[in-house]
Formats: sequence, C-alpha cells, structure tokens
Amino acid sequence: MSRSIVRQSKFRHVFGQAAKAEQTYDDIRVSKVTWDSSFCAVNPKFLAVIVESSGGGAILALALSKTGRLDKNYPLVVGHTGPVLDIDWCPHDDNILASGSEDCTAMVWQIPDHVPVRPLTEPIVTLEGHSKRVGVVSWHPTGVTANTEQDDNLIIIWNVGTGEPLISMDNHPDLIYSVSWNRNGSLFCTTCKDRRLRVCDPRRREVVAERLAPHEGIRPMRAIFTREGNIFTTGFTRMSQRELGLWDPTNFDEPIVLLEMDTSNGVLLPFYDPDTNIVYLCGKGDSSIRYFEITDEPPYVHYISTYSSKEPQRGMGFMPKRGLDVSKCEIARLYKLHERKCEPIMMTVPRKSDLFQDDLYPDTAGPEPALEPEEWLEGRDADPVLVSLRGGYVPPKSRELKVAKKNVLDSRPATRRSVSSVSSRDGSGLPPQFVEKLLEEIQSLKATVLAQEKRICDLENKLSKYTNGTA
Repeated sequence: MSRSIVRQSKFRHVFGQAAKAEQTYDDIRVSKVTWDSSFCAVNPKFLAVIVESSGGGAILALALSKTGRLDKNYPLVVGHTGPVLDIDWCPHDDNILASGSEDCTAMVWQIPDHVPVRPLTEPIVTLEGHSKRVGVVSWHPTGVTANTEQDDNLIIIWNVGTGEPLISMDNHPDLIYSVSWNRNGSLFCTTCKDRRLRVCDPRRREVVAERLAPHEGIRPMRAIFTREGNIFTTGFTRMSQRELGLWDPTNFDEPIVLLEMDTSNGVLLPFYDPDTNIVYLCGKGDSSIRYFEITDEPPYVHYISTYSSKEPQRGMGFMPKRGLDVSKCEIARLYKLHERKCEPIMMTVPRKSDLFQDDLYPDTAGPEPALEPEEWLEGRDADPVLVSLRGGYVPPKSRELKVAKKNVLDSRPATRRSVSSVSSRDGSGLPPQFVEKLLEEIQSLKATVLAQEKRICDLENKLSKYTNGTA
C-alpha cells in the first residue's frame, strides 16, 4: 500500500517571471521618503507610484499600456503640500485614487482615462481631520465608499461621497503601522508601535480582541485578515529575525503557527489573494519574493517557492484578480519598484490546456459595491459582489464620482422635504412661486455647467491628441 508523502495542491508549482524590458516602466523617480509603505498601487487600468517632487508630494498615475521610458514632462498628481506617504485605488472605481500625506490630509482623486495635458492639482474631495501626518489609507472592501486614514494614533472612517467623517476611533496609544479589513468589512485589524495586535469593531467603536507582542521584536509589524477570518502577521523576533504568524482572533492565547524566516532589517509587506489563499511576502530592500499557501491542514502555512532577482526592491504593487491574463494561467502579478523603474512580475501555474481553468479562477470580487455607506453604518454586512473571469475582464469606462458636500453648521438630521412643506412652515416660509422660480434657475445653471464641462473635456481630448502626435 503506497502512501503519498507530497502535499497535494494545484499551487505547488507556481513560478515567477519578470516582464521583458519593453514591458517595464522606465525613468520613474521613486520617492525616497522614509516610510514603510509599498509606494505603489495598481489596478486593471492604472499604475500609481509615489515619486520625488519639489514643493510637496507627487504621484505618478500612468495607464498600464504606457510602458517604456517615461516622458520627463508627464503630468503628475501634485495637490499635497507635503510628501505623500501612502496611496490606494478604490476597489469599486478604477479611476478613483486615495492618498495620505505628511500635510495632515487625505485626498481623493479622479484620474482621467486620457493622458492629462497638465498636472492634476484639484482633488474631488479633501479629507481633513488629522492633526498629524496621514500614514495609511485603505478602502472598505464591500463598497461603503469610505476609507480609513490613520496616523496621530487616530483612525477615521470617511464617507467619500459627502466628504464627512462617519466614525473616529482613538483606541491606540501609539503610532499605527497597518490597517486591514476583513472580507465583509465588519471588522478591521491593526498593528501598533505598542507591540499589540488589535481587532476593532468600528461601528461599536471598540477593540473586541487584542494580543500583546505577537512578535517579540520592536520593529514594525504587519497584519492582514484571511478569507477564513484568521489573521496573518509579519514581524521580528528579539534577535531581529523576521517571522510570520497565523492567529485565530477568537483565541489569541496561542498562534496557529509561528515561523522564523531569516535575519534582515527590511519590513515584510504581505500581499494576500483570498481566491487562492496565497500570501506573497516582499521585504523592502530584498531582492526576492517568497510565497506561501494558507490551508486548514498542518502546518497551515505552506512554503511554496521564492522568486529571486538581482536588484533590491524599493516598493511593491499588487494587481487585483480582475487585471490578470487568464489565458496565460496568471494567478498574480506584482509591480516591483527599482531605483528608477517599475518592473511587472507575473506568477503563473503551468497548464497544458489553453481552456479557461475554473479551479485557478473562482469568481472574484468585482467593482460593483455591495452596500451604501448608510446601510453599513446601520449595521448591515455583505460579502463582495463576485464576477466571473471567464473570457477575461474588461474595465468599464470612467464615471464621475459626485461628492455632495453637507452643511457642517447644520447638525440636524437630513430629511427630504417637499417645496410645499418648506413654504407652509408656520406661515413664514418663502412663497411657492419664488421657490419654483429659484429651482428652475438652479436647473438651468446645472445644465450650463454640464455643457461647459463636456466642451472642456472634448477640447482637452483634442489637445492631447495633437500633443501626442496622433493628429
């Protein structure tokens, strides 16, 4: 009777391959700011990189098709007055980018599909509520269109559609290193300079579980929620050895697994794919990417392989599943930042058949939001709306994000009232004819503004074609 001693997994032979020279992005001046973020974010339409700039922070937002040497005059996103520390693409709109900066603000940008003719200086909304630098930005996973920004030991959850804060939490006594939402957006976990791992319920505004020193070293930790609700962490031992761990948040007494890796100073940045349960570990300053599969069988975190190269990495971006090439059995793509370029690295599973591989590509999170901010705030939870990758994914065209600013002086709850109810209040309201005339004028002004916006966009498109030499 034969016994199999090799673990059965369809991901045992994942291997990485760097893109060809003509498929890289060259002459990018990656930021030199000393901050442990990835400096890079990517989605199926755009690559965003935090870059060097005089007079404040700058972001390069580049269409994925714009490979090769970058024009030194390419328009940047330059609205921040201090260095940009973190960026994150909205999972529900591929044209929306959030950024956090040392200028104590977070900004939300709408990146046009066409190449802009001038730098973007005006965000669609500025989120002001921190007294110190904003070090981490992270979007809610199920479409609350709210994102969390944190530094100055404060976490704020915003409704980006109105630009107002929904929830503020000050449960952390020291600098917060990382924030990660669970799959349905009901909880998030944080790591902090006080060496504690916390699980927070934002709607109850409290910490529901915490663990002191999941890693005994004093260097920064990272933590992410897995699909099953466990927490994967990276950190350091007392002897400065890098370490990874898997924890059950309902029982923090003992880890599910705790593995020592190597000795290095670079903070390990984990990138997790919930569809395959594979986590990719990228250390700043390393020249390698290690990847592990998380399962429910001992030893629970299984080492798969290591992708190695000669050049150290300054940062890393991770492509969502929607942006992968399913015809080549590509299960992940990372964007490695060098000193002066960005290099895509494809992770593939060799298959002989050219047909769509259902086992490699289960339905994945799509761009459609599952909830509105008000629904989430009222206590509803929902898993992400899934889409099939059979036949590939085509990103939709840009749609305008409308921000409805509320009157901050009006503390009364917003209610919808008819014109007649306004005019008849205690007999002291405005005459109905005056109100109707005012509404007609507002509608006329809105139509004029929309027409002018369309005309400006058309002119910009024509000018960009002449500038690019296509006309």
